[in-house]
Amino acid sequence: MNHLKKTNHQASRESFRDSILSPKRPSAILALVLMLFMLTVIVGGCTQSGDEARQQIIVESLDEAAGQAEAGTQGQAGGGKAAGMADRAADNNDSSEAVREPATTIELTDMMGREIKLDAPAERIVVLAASDCEILYAIGAGETLVGRGEYCDYPEEIFNVPSVQSGSETNIEQIIALQPQVVVMSIMSQTKEQVAALESAGIKVVAMNAQDIESVYTAIELLGKVVGRSAEASILINDMKTAFTDISTKAVNASASASETETIYFEVSPLEYGIWTAGSDTFMNELAAMLGMKNAFEDIQGWGEISQEQVIERDPDHIVTIAMYFGEGKTPVEEIMGREGWQGIKAIKNKMVLNVDSNEISRPGPRLTKALSAIYEFIYEEN
Repeated sequence: MNHLKKTNHQASRESFRDSILSPKRPSAILALVLMLFMLTVIVGGCTQSGDEARQQIIVESLDEAAGQAEAGTQGQAGGGKAAGMADRAADNNDSSEAVREPATTIELTDMMGREIKLDAPAERIVVLAASDCEILYAIGAGETLVGRGEYCDYPEEIFNVPSVQSGSETNIEQIIALQPQVVVMSIMSQTKEQVAALESAGIKVVAMNAQDIESVYTAIELLGKVVGRSAEASILINDMKTAFTDISTKAVNASASASETETIYFEVSPLEYGIWTAGSDTFMNELAAMLGMKNAFEDIQGWGEISQEQVIERDPDHIVTIAMYFGEGKTPVEEIMGREGWQGIKAIKNKMVLNVDSNEISRPGPRLTKALSAIYEFIYEEN
């Protein structure tokens, strides 16, 4: 496969988001997925441990692998109401349309359970994760961003914001120099030392940990409180819920005549680097249910490595890959369709293999609705 390329990496302790260095070409990022999946067993220096930490690493690996690979490329758009909702959210950063709440003391609990008090809504923020940046813009608070993680690449206007080193190369001095009031970073992208350094400089640290759709809503609500945009956050959450419900209702109606529930297999790491998939306790598993389908690997908890033989045995009706393609060699769909021994799988025989925009489906944020819409249209309207 020429659409992916391996690259070496020094980090062995942090999550994929924290481990990304600047590669010479975007296709190298996808090769890191497997490597860092395997490194999850030795994660250290973070605030979580055991299975929960490993699950979070996988979520964030998807998030940032897609984010870095997408930089400089144009993401594919979903369709229908969900796509329109996400596009409107991206354009919602006009301060004339967003009403800031009056200055008042704000008390909140971040997603690590820490109690945080702000004297007023934050006006200067550094956000390290791409999904959190997308949320900030979607609630009309993009103007509060004074620094972003270097892999935050959506919406387009975010490139006007200075980037800071994040991941294993997080530069605390660089962040402090931007004089933010608040730094938003994931649980897995922070160490006690980093938090202590920021807090000693008078900067509040808000930890995020969105792993499923409900926690995406929590993240949106939390960021809304931080910037005094709770009303806009509620609107965004309701828009997402409406979009999910609309698509789910159509999918259930469309699949009502089926003799049995069809299965869908999500391939989050390609064959060349070892196959990984989404199991239970993941937002992809929830997307499968919304589509009126059963996740072919729902018996796996979180994100797990599987074999070709397991995929062949499960014989999924549909296959969704999030691999990136950069115009060289076989496309991700062509590669899957041509795999030796896979020709008997129903999804292969019926040509039900879809390559979904990696950023949309892997970032726990507003554009998950576009990813769901794209899958729905492919399965129920285009075929």
